[in-house]
Amino acid sequence: MTTQDEVRREVREWLQANWNPDLSLVAWRTLLAESGWGVPGWPRQWYGRDLPAALTPVVDEEFAAANAVGVAKTGIRMLAAATLLEHGSDDQKKAFLKRILTGEDTWCQLFSEPGSGSDLAGATTRADFDGERWIINGQKVWTTSAHHADYGLLLARTDWDVPKHQGLTYVVLDMKQQGVEVHQLKQMNGHASFNQVFFTDAVVPADRIVGQPGGGWQVAMTTLAHERRGADGLRGANRDSGLKGSIYDEERAEIATVMAPYKWYPQRAGRVDLVLPTAKALGRLNDPVAVQEIARLLILAKTAEWTARRARAAQAEGRPQGPEGSLGKLAASEVARLAARVHTLIQGDQALLAGDDGAVDGMIAEVLLSVPATSIAGGTDEIQRNIISERVLSMPREPRADGGPFREVPRN
Repeated sequence: MTTQDEVRREVREWLQANWNPDLSLVAWRTLLAESGWGVPGWPRQWYGRDLPAALTPVVDEEFAAANAVGVAKTGIRMLAAATLLEHGSDDQKKAFLKRILTGEDTWCQLFSEPGSGSDLAGATTRADFDGERWIINGQKVWTTSAHHADYGLLLARTDWDVPKHQGLTYVVLDMKQQGVEVHQLKQMNGHASFNQVFFTDAVVPADRIVGQPGGGWQVAMTTLAHERRGADGLRGANRDSGLKGSIYDEERAEIATVMAPYKWYPQRAGRVDLVLPTAKALGRLNDPVAVQEIARLLILAKTAEWTARRARAAQAEGRPQGPEGSLGKLAASEVARLAARVHTLIQGDQALLAGDDGAVDGMIAEVLLSVPATSIAGGTDEIQRNIISERVLSMPREPRADGGPFREVPRN
């Protein structure tokens, strides 16, 4: 059995022999993907090393010690990779996985629609087969990064005569083709990471179906499971910005571009990290009410962190989605809302001011405007409570009025 010491020695020797900060980013990541050290928990056949989940942190530690750049993990691309690893054909894995790791392709997730956000199975974007290929018509919305994505993970309706969960198909869509129109949406917090996307006779080759026609719901659940487990790699690199070398310059440029739509994500999570420093600076730790609320927030945040770690460990070990995904998602919403209240308690009316005039240069105001998104994105709090009640607590399913053929289900 492979030990930590063996893995550490092997990856350290490989880095000593191969790491070169003067390589181009793609050249280095190509070498890294082919070595298996970029995603060591993946199968050897697909750019990994079949390493147990418990040993992958050792690899991360050695890369950090060497200041070595890893494979591309920012944005939606790792959701695409996880979904393709589980459901994609060998040809699809060959076409997409390596370019995901090198960062040559960026991705977006085309799920939500104006009339079916939380009710994902109610999607009405249609995919019609003309005998050779699928023709896509419809609209998606709240699509992060669609404005610079190369490919999209699209859930479309291919059968209107079966119940709604059975008539969906999951496809990989070329976002750069004719018939795909993307419009950015300005948010109330000043960012523009979301988009609405219109499809007019867009084309999907038959070999771009992931899984089977009509089996899209099961594939989409894999994508959402990884999203709720926090496995989408939305955290940018924390490397020293002063490091010299062309590869670091390219990585910084990549993060500035690909991560731009996610700049406000820490704010929507509540910025719990700012609570204690600002409370100390303002002398609010002498206020027993403030101290009580701060303690409650920090306890809730820590327990939510442990739940999220369990979810990521389960995902890394290839275990099926358990309750921790929805529990963690719901806990994140509770943390974010409580954090917003605590920030307001600490800062008073300064929390409402944007820009340089506001608390923490307006950061707290951005938190207040961004926090509501946590209760919506990736499945609303209500959806998570339904999942927990029915699948975890084995409570009776709520009555439904949308059974039978989807074309007969009232919409909007």
